[in-house]
Amino acid sequence: MTDKPDLAALFGATDASTFLGLEACDDFNTIDASSAFIGAPCATPYGSVGAYAQNGPASLRKAIASLTANIDRHNFDLGGPTFPESTKRAVDCGDLPWSATDFAANRATIRDAITKVVSRGVVPILIGGDDSVPIPMIDALGDTGKTYTILQIDAHIDWRDNHMGETHGLSSTMRRASEMDHIEKIIQVSARGIGSGHSSDFEDAVAWGAKFFTGPDIHRNGLAPAIDQITPGSEVILCIDIDAMDPSITPNTIGRAPGGLSYYQVLELITATAQRGRIAAVDLVEIMPEVDVGGIGGLTVSRLVAATMGLLARQQAAIA
Repeated sequence: MTDKPDLAALFGATDASTFLGLEACDDFNTIDASSAFIGAPCATPYGSVGAYAQNGPASLRKAIASLTANIDRHNFDLGGPTFPESTKRAVDCGDLPWSATDFAANRATIRDAITKVVSRGVVPILIGGDDSVPIPMIDALGDTGKTYTILQIDAHIDWRDNHMGETHGLSSTMRRASEMDHIEKIIQVSARGIGSGHSSDFEDAVAWGAKFFTGPDIHRNGLAPAIDQITPGSEVILCIDIDAMDPSITPNTIGRAPGGLSYYQVLELITATAQRGRIAAVDLVEIMPEVDVGGIGGLTVSRLVAATMGLLARQQAAIA
């Protein structure tokens, strides 16, 4: 027997082209929501591999498609419906156009989208794409006149000044962020194993003032020391590379490293950020469905996105 039962039908799923069956929004200038799912398949990939994570956004829509009819059901990760009655729902803005050769245009497209969404009081959830995608997102937030903390959840520190001759690639994200005047603090959680960074990159980060809580630190001391670094009332940008999680639950990434965080550890970091400060923007990157195992990674990351949307809806309602 080779045919698989349609389990989505068991849950009452309906056909939907958007994440969780949410309303589609194709006009950033009129967007009205608590948060916005924005696919960014490509920004500045390295020439050796190209846009290897271009199918990341589409894979998350597919992974959660079975629950389109369950959007109002009780979400035990949040203690209630994903979007309570008193809150605004998220929307899905589709995928941004991108070029396989014009990387400056890709960055400009992402920056423009983020600027427009943020100006409407909506929190962007930028779905990559590789880890070069956050650079223009972080840059765009400088237009608000506010200062920000970055909470990076990642197996790698991304402090290379350049790699393969490229200064805006995935290995340089936190280095470029550190050069932006509106970034006042960087907290980096879950670095572990061997990455592309040199010891001198780590030393530069420490000299700048970045606070590190490595994978071994988290497993030894818990999350509290990292959470305590978030200044109460601060504006926080969440930069989540899914390889921060253990590859047993996120095999759908190129940078697998053992000893990663659990689903609930990452959710606790997001929840604590919303409680201590205000989440201003979120990215989830390095999503590569071609290397997923049995859909486990898509399941994990799509559920994390849904929970984050619920937290952002609650955040907006509390501020309003």
